[in-house]
Amino acid sequence: MKKIFAFLLTAFIFTACGDDCYNAPQPIVFKFVNSNDENLITNGTLSVYSVKDENQVAVQLTKTSDDMVILENVGAYNGIKNYTFSSNVKPFDFSIQSSEFDSGCEGYQINKLTFTGIGIDVKDENGYYKIVLE
Repeated sequence: MKKIFAFLLTAFIFTACGDDCYNAPQPIVFKFVNSNDENLITNGTLSVYSVKDENQVAVQLTKTSDDMVILENVGAYNGIKNYTFSSNVKPFDFSIQSSEFDSGCEGYQINKLTFTGIGIDVKDENGYYKIVLE
């Protein structure tokens, strides 16, 4: 019985590590506010919005219960990719620089976000980006 247990334990250890391990990049979350720090989705000002990558492919967006927006499936690549945010309030461009890492599990990490646009104020808050649109 001890030999069977030792064999199963060894088999589990060798199959639980390595090739089947993948870490997705951390999610990117946007909170859109005005200069009075009012959430633009909550107050109805920002009603239409979308994000497309440099190849004009739409990025899936998920609105959270507290009216923030999660960009789904971005950052899983090596290099820099450009994106465009379009809305009924104001458009802006941003880029995501990502890289591959391997620390026991394969995956990608987002190294840098760069925002461009006239009158865009972005603050890196704890876990999300607060974007002031006027």
